[in-house]
Amino acid sequence: MTEHAAQGAAVPGLRERGKARRREAITRAAFELFAERGYDRTTVADIAERAEVAPRTVTLYFPSKQEIALSGFTERAQQLADRLRERAPGESLTAILGAWVDEKHAEPWRQGLEEEARLMFCANPELRALQMARMADAVQAGTEAVAKDTGTLPTDPGPRIAAAAAVAVMLAVGDSPSGTDMHAALATALRFLDGGLSTL
Repeated sequence: MTEHAAQGAAVPGLRERGKARRREAITRAAFELFAERGYDRTTVADIAERAEVAPRTVTLYFPSKQEIALSGFTERAQQLADRLRERAPGESLTAILGAWVDEKHAEPWRQGLEEEARLMFCANPELRALQMARMADAVQAGTEAVAKDTGTLPTDPGPRIAAAAAVAVMLAVGDSPSGTDMHAALATALRFLDGGLSTL
């Protein structure tokens, strides 16, 4: 490969890293402002100014302010659904859910903003409802997993109730107030879910 070709091959990687940095900067700026001013009182122009980009750049990455608020969650919800469908033989539903919560709190852009995100969702019923709606695919994947483990059908009420309850419990753990012992809360939640699943 020539030097020119090698440089050309490196460009997409640099471009993608630049996009990722801008996306993270916009997200962090938005959550900081949501915490300072409230979600409803923060505009796209405010977010652009804080992130040091043009308003058009914000809308290029996120069609709406709502999408910024839900962006990280939407991606994580899809990752959970994918993991449930691709789980290894013998891997339990609760193990996947526990790992998902742990990783959710380890995301770099969330550092220092966990409490702000929690308060934002608690204060905005519309965002909370959308958050639950975006877990629909994960609930379906969980339903299929529970049905497979219990030898029942995904259309039976038991698997779907169990999957919906599991997702709701994990969201509740993830929304624990600042200062909560997350390991203890997660352990309690997983014991609860294991107990419920054992009754199916």
